[in-house]
Amino acid sequence: MTMMISGAEIVIRCLQEEKVEYVFGYPGGSVLHIYDELFKQDEIKHILVRHEQAAVHAADAYSRSSHRIGVAMVTSGPGVTNAVTGIATAYSDSVPLIVLCGQVATSFIGQDAFQECDTVGITRPCVKHNFLVKHVRDLATTLKKAFQIATTGRPGPVVVDLPKDITADKCAFHYPAAVAMRSYNPIVKGHLGQIKKAMQLLMEAKRPILYIGGGVILSDSAEKLTEFARRLNFPVINTMMALGGFPGTDRQNLGMPGMHGNYEANMAFHHADVVLAVGARFDDRVIGNVSHFAAEPRKVIHVDIDPSSISKRVKTDIPIVGNATDVLDEMLKLLDEKLVTSPELPAWWEKIEAWRGRNGLAYPQNEKIMPQFVVEKLYEVTKGEAFITSDVGQHQMFTAQFYKFDQPRRWISSGGLGTMGVGLPYAMGTCFANPGATVACVTGEGSIQMCIQELSTCKQFELPIKIINLNNGMLGMVRQWQEMFYSKRYSQSYVTSLPDFVRLAEAYGHVGMRIEKPEEVKPALEKAFTEYRDRLVFMDFIIDPTANVFPMVASGKGLTEMVLAEDL
Repeated sequence: MTMMISGAEIVIRCLQEEKVEYVFGYPGGSVLHIYDELFKQDEIKHILVRHEQAAVHAADAYSRSSHRIGVAMVTSGPGVTNAVTGIATAYSDSVPLIVLCGQVATSFIGQDAFQECDTVGITRPCVKHNFLVKHVRDLATTLKKAFQIATTGRPGPVVVDLPKDITADKCAFHYPAAVAMRSYNPIVKGHLGQIKKAMQLLMEAKRPILYIGGGVILSDSAEKLTEFARRLNFPVINTMMALGGFPGTDRQNLGMPGMHGNYEANMAFHHADVVLAVGARFDDRVIGNVSHFAAEPRKVIHVDIDPSSISKRVKTDIPIVGNATDVLDEMLKLLDEKLVTSPELPAWWEKIEAWRGRNGLAYPQNEKIMPQFVVEKLYEVTKGEAFITSDVGQHQMFTAQFYKFDQPRRWISSGGLGTMGVGLPYAMGTCFANPGATVACVTGEGSIQMCIQELSTCKQFELPIKIINLNNGMLGMVRQWQEMFYSKRYSQSYVTSLPDFVRLAEAYGHVGMRIEKPEEVKPALEKAFTEYRDRLVFMDFIIDPTANVFPMVASGKGLTEMVLAEDL
């Protein structure tokens, strides 16, 4: 006789089949059947957050910092709407994610029932796909499809909406080994003819550049990309999402291009005659003014798993649709045919070194703590080996500029959506994905307060995160823009009622420190990472409130129209 089990148990069995280790969530009425089944087993561990947004952010970071997929679970109504920011954040950065959402019983859908909302409608613009399960017999197959869609092609979050009666109903359980979806067949292998044309163009290039994006990290292509770049001796620039995709300390790495990119990276990007873009999308913060960028003649080779990203903002001459790893494999094979690069490559490097000689990251030193200095000392103390999460703002840019990542998946930050509040839950998810690793969260006094309740979660699970709060007493990036573009009209950029972060951290059971002088910075960091290695330490660095992020390409300007600190 076939054994019949509940939909809730099917959900748990499916997660077990997918080797899910953690579910980040917050319980509520419509998911209580599933929580009851979670209680009956010990293979999957549940991490209770203090807000649904943090559940999705933590699951997101679990994915970003590992080779596994994060899973979050929330209840219906406000549980779902609280989760939307996290879902949209993951979607913007193409992060594989499964979000299980409770829903009212199917008979109540559309009746304005208590805690009902149109989950499918609300999340449709910010998911790779979503499902509303209407019958328990479809549950296992739907979850298999969800995992396959989330992790293949261009990754992304998948929402599965689970009505409460479906989780109570019973049927036989069978989890398919594979599923076929006629409308979903992502291309993996790049067109060999296009790859050969690309390689020929690269060999002829006088001023080539490799422009890499987050797709290099997501596709685990960093090792192949590094081999390819080194064999050709081409300069490399990496977007913020690609930090660690090519070693940050390597001589060939020119750093990050774009609005707050390195001087040499922006100049080389703009003046290159051939650009090989891998897993990058030429977004507005990277290339600045599109017309200005297009004015310089160049050939563009664009490798991307998502055909809709190619020629979306910048015209592509040789499009290659495929997984970066597979395409780079073919390119490396062609390199074995003894192809020879242009004899003008050394002259190109001479020009780059001249640009590099102008230190665009220089910053003033005074009696106050400079945020750049804190990040430099953080790099020294952690030897560049920590997992670093960040919130969004000036502190994010300072970290991207001054912490040199040599390995992929060590930099966990919100790029496309620019979500404040992610830093602490990102650090939580990173800790669970990488037990025993050194994890630091670089944040600001504005961002940290958006999910500061997660200090409670950190205490419950004894997470030894080191919080680097660059506290300038105001919304730093807002203040910088108001200073530069709004005639110093500082509308609502001051935060005049900040808490005592040291006492607040201590109230949650953690260690708090306040650092107010430059000479205190390194000793405080060393103490936090050694003496308090196993504790969460909240370090409140009181920094120079006038510090700005440079270089800066103003909105509407081109990459060569940078403002450097020395220009002011």
